[in-house]
Amino acid sequence: MIRAVLVDDQALVRLGLKVLLESEDDLMLVGEAGDGREAIEVVRRPRPDIVLMDIRMPVLDGIEALRAIVTDPALSETRVLMLTTFELDEYVFEALRAGASGFLIKDTEPADLLHAIRVVASGESLLSPTVTRKLISEFVNRPARRPNPHPQLATLTEREREIVSLVAEGLTNDEIAARLVLSPATARTHVSRAMVKLHARDRAQLVVFAYQSGLAGN
Repeated sequence: MIRAVLVDDQALVRLGLKVLLESEDDLMLVGEAGDGREAIEVVRRPRPDIVLMDIRMPVLDGIEALRAIVTDPALSETRVLMLTTFELDEYVFEALRAGASGFLIKDTEPADLLHAIRVVASGESLLSPTVTRKLISEFVNRPARRPNPHPQLATLTEREREIVSLVAEGLTNDEIAARLVLSPATARTHVSRAMVKLHARDRAQLVVFAYQSGLAGN
């Protein structure tokens, strides 16, 4: 059973999501909140598998609430899926850097939203190649900034560094395997090892680390 918490300052949005979740046998709503500060308190009680959280909210916004959740050792297994009105919201990259496992547009089709919840709750990230490439475009068009290498970057093998740079290009494991003439399983293993070495919560953070370390966007 996937246990979820909903966080949005619009009661109507929460109601719609609540009805959707409660229609599924493998999903259970265990809490809801109307702002970021309330969200932190609500999430700490049931320790849910996933939090669906709006980015822009009063009192405390979603990114600050996200930071509090992902840095709490007691919530290390909780994944946060951010909700936004626009596909490339100005806060999306900041949310990913802060530890979000992905994000969804609020008008996402119900079936896609349910799929996203299950993907993120399973420990994967929700950062589609299309969205990743848009983030890349946004990032490379910003004023140049000096790389800030991840402290564990030197522990990566040359192959792992190459793999991480391809993840940052928005390639899936199958696409990486085809590009490097590897089996999908081998590509997946390299991605997993890189995540462990860089202490990335998920694939989404690998993209962030790749840019910060100068492995992508050059």
